[in-house]
Amino acid sequence: MTAATPPLQGTGIGLRQPHYREVFERRPALAFLEVHSENFFLEGGASMHALERARAAYPISLHGVGLSLGSADRLAEEHLAKLKRLVERVEPALVSEHLSWGAVGGVHFNDLLPLPHTSETLALLANRVDHVQATLKRRILVENLSAYVEFRDSDMTETAFLAELARRTGCGLLLDINNLYVNAANFGFDPVERLAELDGATVGQIHLAGHAVVDDCLVDTHGSVVCDPVWDLYAHACARFGAKPTLIEWDTDLPALDVLLSQAARASAIARREVAHA
Repeated sequence: MTAATPPLQGTGIGLRQPHYREVFERRPALAFLEVHSENFFLEGGASMHALERARAAYPISLHGVGLSLGSADRLAEEHLAKLKRLVERVEPALVSEHLSWGAVGGVHFNDLLPLPHTSETLALLANRVDHVQATLKRRILVENLSAYVEFRDSDMTETAFLAELARRTGCGLLLDINNLYVNAANFGFDPVERLAELDGATVGQIHLAGHAVVDDCLVDTHGSVVCDPVWDLYAHACARFGAKPTLIEWDTDLPALDVLLSQAARASAIARREVAHA
């Protein structure tokens, strides 16, 4: 399976409605734009017009939040069919989904819920990823999750689970550095050691975002600048894996466009520095 466009390099930002006009008028120097797939499942309308305009200027990354790959229910084929139509229309550079579940018994939750990292779950996910990739006729990326509970039944780390999923299916990994840092702080592990469990060849994209400190834990919010420890972990990832397409992910309390562009420029500078040192 091959992507419809050449591999991405560099840094991008999420394209959100308040920034549409300014992005189209200024055409900032970005490697790509990313959108949530589900926001563009309608066949036409203003949103699709904006996405097609963006696609004419930049490569597009489609990031899904609703396929619920890990649900014990039957995979949502109608949802997958809509995603396929969107992929065929936009010809994105990247397509990604979360390693999570969000529906059971026909009830959908407005959340990305964690999975037990077991051989049984791995078999389910491998079958689902194989089916999605065959349907879309392309490789997808699967993202690590921020979580606030762990399963007693898990017999492997999330990163080891992802590495094995990639080995079995040929999928790529969307490595969310902030999610890894949040989980490391909440559950008390060394995130640098977890990076060592991944094969850099499978890492197809990196996400960077902000989080909040709530009581005695960290919460992934996508609503603030990237903090210094996450930048440091990103530098470790770049030194280990090389430069990867990197997204500044910001979904709540959207700042001025220039704030996003400044964060993107910082990511690019770190990647260049670490690759040069390596």
